[in-house]
Amino acid sequence: MLTWPLSTVGQSHTGTSIVDPCNAEPAPPSPAMYQLDIVLKKGNNLAIRDRTGTSDPYVKFKIQGKEVFRSKTIHKNLNPVWDERASLLVESLRDPLYVKVFDYDFGLQDDFMGSGYLYLESLEHQRTLEVTLDLKDPHYPDHNLGSLDLSVTLSPREGDMRDATMLLRRNWKRSSKCQSMRLSDVHRKSQLWRGIVSISLIEGRGLQPMDDNGRSDPYVKFRMGHQKYKSKTIPKTLNPQWREQFDFHMYEEQGGYVDITVWDKDAGKKDDFMGKCTIDLSLLSKEHTHKLELLLEEGEGVLVMLVTLTASAAVSISDMSVNVLDDPHERLQIKQRYSLWRSLRNLKDVGVVQVKVIRAEGLMAADVTGKSDPFCVVELSNDRLQTHTVYKNLNPEWNKVFTFNVKDIHTVLEVTVYDEDRDRSADFLGKVAIPLLNIQNGERKAYALKSKELTGPTKGVIFLEIDVIFNAVKAGLRTLIPIEQKYIEEEPRVSKQLLLRNFNRVRRCIMFIINTGYYINSCFEWESPQRSICAFVLFVVLVWNFELYMIPLALLLPLAWNYILITSGKDTRQDVQAMEDLMEDEDEDFDKDDRDSERKGFMNKIYAIQDVCISVQNALDEVASYGERIKNTFNWTVPFLSWLAIVALGMATVIVYFIPLRYIVLAWGVNKFTKKLRDPYTIDNNEILDFLSRVPSDVQVVQYRELKPDPNPSPNKRKKNNPG
Repeated sequence: MLTWPLSTVGQSHTGTSIVDPCNAEPAPPSPAMYQLDIVLKKGNNLAIRDRTGTSDPYVKFKIQGKEVFRSKTIHKNLNPVWDERASLLVESLRDPLYVKVFDYDFGLQDDFMGSGYLYLESLEHQRTLEVTLDLKDPHYPDHNLGSLDLSVTLSPREGDMRDATMLLRRNWKRSSKCQSMRLSDVHRKSQLWRGIVSISLIEGRGLQPMDDNGRSDPYVKFRMGHQKYKSKTIPKTLNPQWREQFDFHMYEEQGGYVDITVWDKDAGKKDDFMGKCTIDLSLLSKEHTHKLELLLEEGEGVLVMLVTLTASAAVSISDMSVNVLDDPHERLQIKQRYSLWRSLRNLKDVGVVQVKVIRAEGLMAADVTGKSDPFCVVELSNDRLQTHTVYKNLNPEWNKVFTFNVKDIHTVLEVTVYDEDRDRSADFLGKVAIPLLNIQNGERKAYALKSKELTGPTKGVIFLEIDVIFNAVKAGLRTLIPIEQKYIEEEPRVSKQLLLRNFNRVRRCIMFIINTGYYINSCFEWESPQRSICAFVLFVVLVWNFELYMIPLALLLPLAWNYILITSGKDTRQDVQAMEDLMEDEDEDFDKDDRDSERKGFMNKIYAIQDVCISVQNALDEVASYGERIKNTFNWTVPFLSWLAIVALGMATVIVYFIPLRYIVLAWGVNKFTKKLRDPYTIDNNEILDFLSRVPSDVQVVQYRELKPDPNPSPNKRKKNNPG
């Protein structure tokens, strides 16, 4: 049996509370509920697990086999100091707190460093105890693996409390109505991260050959805490050129570490490890770009990258009583910051969005008691914040205000409602996706919740009030650079329904081209004499008077024509309705396909060609998406982008009209040939493709379309759309 000596202290420690004193609601009594406040202070003489004679320790807390807390990783230290707080709800004192320590190894399995038990039944109530927990290995009980210093307070709870371990873990400072503090000060104190780490992966040199042909197919994985990125794969080379950029959030004032591993892509089997390296951000100065050439450990070669540490973006969470845009003085300052006169200052800072998450109504019951424990997660690109949990309630009120910095006006705000479950991962209750350009400032709206795939409604509505302030010039310029990548998501899977849908989308694009050809051919065949005569006269006039500037001018004509039709009440965007019907018909088939594939072992049968199927599936999606995006540009699906296209085409018309073609081609060639000479580490991009990447495809138009709240959904429809 493991021992842990106890020594009491005179003053009890008050754990961080996330209860809003001004908004707290009386909760029903729950006699078998305790609050366990723990301060993980430090470790003493921990075990060595790395070749360098040190370790990278982190700590896990478990109750009843479920992980309830994980500390940050302290790199290269056998006497780490954490000073992290956790507040846990415990239903029974019979189950001890299981504490485990691991050595973090990025890309590999973490090494066990020892464990111990904290028996809750022996703790005094309402009193802070200083605990020294000796770490042991059950397989080698005689080995001394060091100890952990903890501060523990156990308090009985009468009823439920509003709990959010994510907030406590970061030790957020909260503010209440009673505090007389300037809004700008509150905003500054409630920021969640201290800065942004921008990494440009340039190239690799002399990497290790892993394939039989003496080459490799390398890609790179980055990890900083919970944030992960994965680069593209460069086939058949030992000197890959990536030229990709990734942004990380920096939570610690002193920096932290970025773990990097290099892998060789192997189709149909496990990828080969090619080496690793680490960036110590505490050694890099801020507001300066550093060129790093990192030698790979446990491998061969060098990675070349540029690293820049910049100041924090405006991201915060607060109560309804403390928010920025409701104060006239603060709002005026923000509008001035994003005025047209400051369009060329800090092009990455496009704008700011404030989201008020007010309440939800009529949520789905996820617990056996007929209730749910809902909390809300708000995401904008890679920025992710969440509310507290409201227990045993289908009509929760959160009254929280989230503020995000906008780096791309074409990003989509995602608001997801989950049911908290202490015994397993949270259950999905509903979701909405709102493009920033679709937001009506200051309007409080009820958004009908959708399914995970955003293809159909689920039960409940959520009330949001959103404000967006941005600079149109910065937004337009940012449209012409590559879109920000998201963290590594789930690996793509082969889906027969998705493959069929993407095939049908490509077929629709091809059929449009074929039908256009038939229409032109019908003019040659004189099926309609009037149409053929008009086409012939137009053809002769255009060919006789053709100039190069007429090409962008001709592209302006369908934009103008569709705009006139839309303003006159004739919408030409019927294809989106067809896509919506197609996705609704397939909604049930997706779930059925997943169940059938598991039951019949479908994935095992095609494992050898899975990568090929995924590649075909993604290629079909990409081809169909670009065809639909071109169509949606001319259909005014996103007016901001259509106006931007008009400006670009108008400028192109003027340039081609006044400047001879040979000068334009010469300028283009000189720019292409000298780009790398002028800036060897520039990240190449295609402005037209970057523009089209901001235009939604038909699938995305359906996903972002706002549903009308249905006060009385039928039981059959509810059963169809609710996730299991």
